[in-house]
Amino acid sequence: MSIVNVYIDGFNLYYGALKRTPYKWLDLGKLAQTLLPTDTVQEIRYFTARVSSRPYNPTSAHDQGLYIRALKTIPNLQIKYGHFLTHSVRKSKLPWQTESRPPSLLWRRQSAKSCLRGF
Repeated sequence: MSIVNVYIDGFNLYYGALKRTPYKWLDLGKLAQTLLPTDTVQEIRYFTARVSSRPYNPTSAHDQGLYIRALKTIPNLQIKYGHFLTHSVRKSKLPWQTESRPPSLLWRRQSAKSCLRGF
């Protein structure tokens, strides 16, 4: 039996495991206990960035706020905030583009590594 700390990247947890599933309300304390049944979980650190609502998902900021409020009820969990990096990427030719549909400017979002500084 060991004393352990658990570090969770919220961006990768959501987009890698939860996004297209019905399982959005994951209890991270119970997840840690389930994955580490013989260990004592001393602390859980959840790294995330605040999202903003988008036209295709107008409730995303509100939904994330509700989840964060729920996470704050887990006694040994700390939430660490970073920010998203958004930058434009110009693709020369995408599969759906034709002569009548010129190349477009795309936006790419990724979680910032800076959220891990200072923990």
